[in-house]
Amino acid sequence: MRLYQRFRKRVGSFVFDNTFQFLTAIGRIFLEPWIRGELQVLRDVPYLGSGHQAHRLDIYLPRGHRPDQSYPVVLYIHGGAFRILSKESHWMAGIHFARRGFIVFNINYRLAPQHPFPAPLADVCAAYRWIADHAVRYGGDLDRFVIAGESAGANLTTALTIAACYERHEPWAKTVWNTRLVPRVALPHCGILQVSDPGRFARRRPIPTWVQDRLAEVDEAYLAGSRAGATERELADPLLLFERGLPPDRPLPAYYALVGTHDPLLDDTRRLKAALDRLDALCEVRYYPRQWHGFHLLLGHPIARRSWREQDEFLARHLLPRATGRPLVLT
Repeated sequence: MRLYQRFRKRVGSFVFDNTFQFLTAIGRIFLEPWIRGELQVLRDVPYLGSGHQAHRLDIYLPRGHRPDQSYPVVLYIHGGAFRILSKESHWMAGIHFARRGFIVFNINYRLAPQHPFPAPLADVCAAYRWIADHAVRYGGDLDRFVIAGESAGANLTTALTIAACYERHEPWAKTVWNTRLVPRVALPHCGILQVSDPGRFARRRPIPTWVQDRLAEVDEAYLAGSRAGATERELADPLLLFERGLPPDRPLPAYYALVGTHDPLLDDTRRLKAALDRLDALCEVRYYPRQWHGFHLLLGHPIARRSWREQDEFLARHLLPRATGRPLVLT
């Protein structure tokens, strides 16, 4: 039985991983140049001096970009179960935000299981520091700073908000805390916000075996090989930290999350909403009936387009330039 289970997991992982890699590669080759249009993209900018491909980011600049003007900023963190995908696979998110007037920093980070927790989070924290130091030279307005990600990227997004708003001892968390930069908005979409105990989803409602296998892989890849201590591992489960109810040392950003009701990770977003409500933090969640995990990235689908439009409306309401009080106009 164990041999069969290992075989089933390996086959499922191979099919799942390579399908996503293939589809995103095809999309980038054939669709990105056409969709991007006149947007300027600065590729493979290093945010650490390691020389590692994972320590690079792409910068998407709005049409007609001028460094002497002021633009809201997005740090985008790709998903992929901490194991697969990259900034190259998530070009569509960079294009969407840039077309609406944002400067977008779409980042890579090291992937598990070769680089388990805390490596991906430490990388994201380093990118956060780089953006805090360099965004202004591109015309970025850090008073209108957004961090966003989906799935595993939502986990890292949520952990970043904790590092920005709770003073912690981990070196990578201090990297964020010491910037004194707190995002105005966090967008943790369809997130796996607690990596430990992946069996909790199946205890709540029936889930297909192949989905349970993929959820177990997240825990195995991200945490099984980690040498981090118990306190450090808390940031792999940012949802549990919020559920403890400790008040933040700095005001939390406004949160906006979307998730499909057929997403096996649905409960984590529901729990996030409840935990942030108890902390009196602003959190708005949109639930999309009968939609699956990551549906919003299928930008040609009408419901996906609606989800981005509703997100844009939230951002327009909450990214008021502090200096002028004028509403943000998303182009």
